[in-house]
Amino acid sequence: MSAAPGMRDLAYRLLAYEDAAAETSEQRESTILRVYEKLRRSLGEFVGAAGFQSLATRALTLAKPDAPNLSAVRISEDGSLLGLGEIEIQFDINKDQAGDGGIILIARILGLLRIFLGEALTLSLLRNAWPGEALDDRNSGNRRQA
Repeated sequence: MSAAPGMRDLAYRLLAYEDAAAETSEQRESTILRVYEKLRRSLGEFVGAAGFQSLATRALTLAKPDAPNLSAVRISEDGSLLGLGEIEIQFDINKDQAGDGGIILIARILGLLRIFLGEALTLSLLRNAWPGEALDDRNSGNRRQA
């Protein structure tokens, strides 16, 4: 069972947004890790550290069959992602990264959120973490005009 295409698209958009933001700042840590940490902070406020850790662990378990390179990755008790740096290649918006383990993991987290919280609440939580991104537009190429 692979991640829903809509969740992969959304994960890719979040990664692209973070990648573009990093180009204008001095912070050059992993794009996937930055997205993951924003999700952890935003959702941790809503479900707590244990709730996020449980959700992330389940998402990682679901992602591993689609991305065997995630086998070295672990979720700590506080929900931090461990071991990603060992397997991650630098995210490049100009390359097709649909099979990348990081995108699959983020897509799995988003998919579980949509299942457990519903689409509206999931998008609301994402808007809190990424206020400048048009996350409710399902057609990723077309942003809503304000």
